[in-house]
Amino acid sequence: MSPKRLGVTIKRERDKKGWTQEELARKVPIHRVYLAQIESAAKVPSIATLEKIAKALKVDVAKLLK
Repeated sequence: MSPKRLGVTIKRERDKKGWTQEELARKVPIHRVYLAQIESAAKVPSIATLEKIAKALKVDVAKLLK
């Protein structure tokens, strides 16, 4: 899984929920700028952060990594 593809997948799942980056970041919780960096592939999240994002989005980590 490339960081770009991961970011696109997270953004797509966030958009399905109709959430802004701010809303998802608050639910994780991480800083909105960090979430933006993940979605744009500027940063790669740790496994722990990826698990928190998946939990907030109510999807399996595996779905984010496909």
